[in-house]
Amino acid sequence: MSVGENIRRYRKLRGMTQAQLAEAVGLTEGAVRHYESGIRAVKPELLESISAALGGRLTPQELQARIHAAGYDKPLIVQYFEYLGNLLHGNLGTTMTDNQPVVSILARYGSATFELAFLALIVALVVGIGLGRVAARRRDHAADAGIRTFAILCYATPVFFLGLILKLIFAIWLNALPASGRSSLATEMQFSRLVSPTGFYIIDAIQLGDMSVLLDVLRHAVLPALALGLLTAGVFIRLVRTNVIATYNSGYVEAARSRGVSEKRLLNKHAWKPALIPIITVMGMQIALMLAGAVLTETTFEWKGLGFMLSQYLKARDFVAVQGIVILIAIIVAVVNFIVDVIAALVDPRVRY
Repeated sequence: MSVGENIRRYRKLRGMTQAQLAEAVGLTEGAVRHYESGIRAVKPELLESISAALGGRLTPQELQARIHAAGYDKPLIVQYFEYLGNLLHGNLGTTMTDNQPVVSILARYGSATFELAFLALIVALVVGIGLGRVAARRRDHAADAGIRTFAILCYATPVFFLGLILKLIFAIWLNALPASGRSSLATEMQFSRLVSPTGFYIIDAIQLGDMSVLLDVLRHAVLPALALGLLTAGVFIRLVRTNVIATYNSGYVEAARSRGVSEKRLLNKHAWKPALIPIITVMGMQIALMLAGAVLTETTFEWKGLGFMLSQYLKARDFVAVQGIVILIAIIVAVVNFIVDVIAALVDPRVRY
């Protein structure tokens, strides 16, 4: 069924005249007649999205000009191949709400998300590997049960809820850490003096050479990194524990134990490296989970990164910006998984490409 037939049926079901439908979707009555006559047209849902993204401030003529400039009045197959061609040249389009190139949005806010993901990954590895090794060594003891319970809570707790709890405890009750933002206003003013800022606040603080600025940036990063890192740490704890216990029961570890090798040396020298192989493999999948969790984490802590902007553009129904951010995240996940596969091959002598 053509677009014109769909619109004609929609108008009749609603009991609208052509003029009423034109006013409802923000088009001229002539454009609606074009739709109903079967001429190539734009879906009403798209028109509503464009109008809503711009706050409904456009006149019908301005809306049609935007549609034509964006190429939405072309056949879908033409739009698809044009988009692929632009994508190959690094052109992800222009946002509808603020009329900025999507690439500039990614460049401006991507560093904040990467910085948060890096800090959260450090938290996840330190907590996950450390507690996982302790749980494996203290198997079936009270410490093991407590750590397993902690891992389940970390993994099962929604990241936004954990973020709110952390803000309540450390920012409201204890007043020890900032509740939101990437830095204080004074630090932002200091960063404005930089000739070539990187967008990574930790690196920019080091460039300034001011320890107070660096401490301020780190204090603002503690709670978001904890909230996002503990989500992944729960997976790492259980994974490390399971794999270390499995290698503990292998024949070569038993042989080493029979020769009088200490338990600490068994763990560090014999059992740990083989247990590391599946952990590295799963790490790639956890990066994807971490980037997904960054949307809620950044929104909870008002951390101005890609996740925060993605939520803002979703609320504004700016699907051009949303599409660009999602494509970047998909590329990052694919690249990270490839790197993880290469590292796993280097660690595991059984894997050869």
